[in-house]
Amino acid sequence: MIKLPDTITEKEVKELIKSARTNKLKLAIVLGFYQALRVSEVISLNKEDIDMERGFIHIKQSKGKKDRHIPIQEPTKFYLRYLPIEVTRQALHKALKSLGKKIISKDIHFHTLRHSGASYYLNEKRIDIRFIQEFLGHSRLSTTQIYTHVNPNQLKNAFENAWR
Repeated sequence: MIKLPDTITEKEVKELIKSARTNKLKLAIVLGFYQALRVSEVISLNKEDIDMERGFIHIKQSKGKKDRHIPIQEPTKFYLRYLPIEVTRQALHKALKSLGKKIISKDIHFHTLRHSGASYYLNEKRIDIRFIQEFLGHSRLSTTQIYTHVNPNQLKNAFENAWR
């Protein structure tokens, strides 16, 4: 049986951002959740990868050696001034894990932000899963479906509304 990855809510993400001690950690959390970036994408991101005029982030040579352009989400815009992150993958993992335990009492990993962001866009923002697939840089929709989790209350409401 496949274990579903844990997700956290936008409210919890906002608590993490508010409690992060440095602006670089705040930026990393924002990029992980609102841009649904992988940790490797976050630490390799530079100012020249940001096109504020067009409103896109250029992700270079990501997983599978693919490039992609993703739209900059509104909550991300303010924090982009703190690029580059200039921290190691291990330091970022350690800081987020510690912050998660301390602030939201959850054992989270950086990838939790990516899964949570994808689920947030599907469930809260009602973004079509095909757009989420492109946003995440997945070549197969089945991979995106693993990343997106249906909230049990929303599932219940959807079926209750079907009978009205």
